[in-house]
Amino acid sequence: MKREIIKIDEEICNGCGECVKGCPEGALQVIDGKARLINEAFCDGLGACIGDCPLDAITIEEREAEPYDEKTVVENIAEKGENVLKAHLEHLREHGQSELLQEALSHMNKLGIKNPLEGTDTAPKTACGCPSSAPEQWETESQDEEARISSGLSQWPVQLNLVPVKAPYLDGSDLVIAADCVPFAYPNFHQDYLRGNSVVVGCPKLDDADHYVEKLTEMFKQNDIENVKIVHMEVPCCFGLTQLVKKALSRSQKDIPFEDVTISIKGKIKKSS
Repeated sequence: MKREIIKIDEEICNGCGECVKGCPEGALQVIDGKARLINEAFCDGLGACIGDCPLDAITIEEREAEPYDEKTVVENIAEKGENVLKAHLEHLREHGQSELLQEALSHMNKLGIKNPLEGTDTAPKTACGCPSSAPEQWETESQDEEARISSGLSQWPVQLNLVPVKAPYLDGSDLVIAADCVPFAYPNFHQDYLRGNSVVVGCPKLDDADHYVEKLTEMFKQNDIENVKIVHMEVPCCFGLTQLVKKALSRSQKDIPFEDVTISIKGKIKKSS
């Protein structure tokens, strides 16, 4: 069958094994100094491991692959202990995979395996990705009235679904493609990324990814965009924005320089490449 599944660039991978830790399904192992997908049936294609890779060596591709087998995954994970099984079930829940979650719970009941989520809400979450759906709170820094700045926005609209493919502000521009949570998290978004640039925003988890790829491809084709800067959050689902942009750039056959910036949920630049 043709489905989404992870792809590891062996030339980039340094065998650190961080992705293995982020894959409770057991689809990954480090072999001969490189991370390997050892069993296609264990890879659900949701890409939680992408955010664990420090070198961006993991992407998601659509190709012919062995069907994902939830029942076999559950049997394999159950042998690794309750905590690993719980991590897998939470992974399904937080990605809104209700059918797979119910299949897993049903198979566990059949095998007499205790449900580690018992007593908690097993309904799928609808928030954007794994850690991003976990509530957190912290004190914000105080700010003087004099510290207020003016907006760096010089266009409208900004939502990717609404921006025309051939908008006048795109041609000859430096384009910032931002996940829509970024401006809320990063306090200097206007002066660091928005001022002087054109911008489109969207959510790679909740919006139509295929439509994003098609629209971005046409934007790259029909406009003389000089540079692209992708700015996304550190949560796993948000790394999908980078993959969508890379796919669109490839389809457009345009050689446009791009930078990839990761923002932490506490508003710090975590990585820029």
